[in-house]
Order: sequence, then structure tokens, then C-alpha cells
Amino acid sequence: MKNSIVYELRHGMLVIRVRRARSSRTRTYKVSVHRVYRDGELWHESTRFGADDIPLLRYLLDVAHNWILARTDRKLGDEGGETNDSPRRNKERPQ
Repeated sequence: MKNSIVYELRHGMLVIRVRRARSSRTRTYKVSVHRVYRDGELWHESTRFGADDIPLLRYLLDVAHNWILARTDRKLGDEGGETNDSPRRNKERPQ
């Protein structure tokens, strides 16, 4: 089963995607980090970053980590409201 994107953060050209992976016993999440750039008319993604990107990446990864923790603190049988969070929206919810 392909891991689906359950949460996505975008800020400028930086993108953090959280995917859910299920095993028979636990719910786990995987995080990918990308930088979007344009080459002519085509858009591409890279996993290389400049020094100026690091502070913002740290912040975005912290937000993604808090999002994951909020869902893993719940029972395994509970979907954690993931269907209410659009994977393409950068919408923060108070904890």
C-alpha cells in the first residue's frame, strides 16, 4: 500500500510532507523535506538546501513533529482526525 500524504507544510519554496505508514501493530509517520525550484518552464524538487534554509527548516520540522505527536498520543484505533486536515493546506490547529 502506498503511503498517502496526510499533512503538508509549505513556506516559500520549502515543503514538508508527512505520510502515514501502517503496520499491523503501530501507526508510524514518515517525513520528507523538499525545496521547490523552477528551471525554465518546469518546476522541480530538490533535497539540497542552502545555509539560509536551515532555520526555517528547523521550525517547519518542529511543527510537523508536533503534528505527529498530537496524533500518536491517541489510541491506535482512533484516526486522529486526519481526514479533517487537508493534506494540501498549511492550517495550524491550537494544541
